[in-house]
This record gives sequence, structure tokens and C-alpha cells, in this order.
Amino acid sequence: MNDLDATDLEILKLLQQNASLTNKEISYKLHKSIATVHERIRRLKDQGYIKRVVAILDSKKINRNLIAFSHVLLNDHTANTLNGFEAEVAKFPEVMECFQMTGTFDFILRIATSDMEAYHHFYRNKLATLPNITTVQSFFVLSETKSDTAYPL
Repeated sequence: MNDLDATDLEILKLLQQNASLTNKEISYKLHKSIATVHERIRRLKDQGYIKRVVAILDSKKINRNLIAFSHVLLNDHTANTLNGFEAEVAKFPEVMECFQMTGTFDFILRIATSDMEAYHHFYRNKLATLPNITTVQSFFVLSETKSDTAYPL
């Protein structure tokens, strides 16, 4: 972040809160020209600070009412096994996030399904069919207090 100045940081803050802001709106808020804002956003994208621009959907309105965090332990920790697990689990649309972890479990998955029956189907017919899984321990979300995608800058 050393090569980012205050204007870059303000642009990133604004876009994290509302990525649909136009260059004109951002330029007005920052008292910069539209051309300056446009060039800076292009540079931030080119340099990888902005990976992608997305819409964050309401999971309940699209019938993804059940969120599970599943801890997965593999029985083998070779590069091939780890890479293979990651490649296969990334194909499942129910898996929203996959993190390799330190500690007792190798991976934590955030899984979104419509209900417990759909989770059971996912678990039994997809996740449990992957090789080298020793243990899966799942925790189900009862309520959501905070869900933020913006990093403090």
C-alpha cells in the first residue's frame, strides 16, 4: 500500500461502500477531475488493488437461507491432495469460500444452500464423494450480526 496516496485510498473506500458510483460522482466527492478519477481507477484495477466489481445479493431473497461453515480434515497433506481438493471443491456452486487453514482442520468452507435438505444433498452427493477426506464438521448460522466486505483503509 506504500504506492497509494490519500486520493487512491479515498477512491477505494468509496468503491468498497458502493461500487456503482460513477467516475463523475467520485470526482465530485473528492474534488478531483473526472479524468483523474478515471485514470486512478484504471491504475488501481491494473495493479490488482481492485480485483473485481460485484453486486452483493440478499441470500434470503435468492433462497440461500442456510449458511454452513464446514471444517474439513484431509488424511493426506501432499501437494497433489491439497491441490486436488481445492480444485474440486471450487467447482461446487454451493461453496462460496474455501480457506486453507492452520490448526486442527485443513480447510474451512462457507456453504450456502436453500435449506437443510439441500445441504444434506450437497454433503452426501458432492463433498463426501471427494477423496482423502477424514472428517467434516459443520456449523450452521443462526443469525448474522455483521457481514462486511469493506476492508478498513
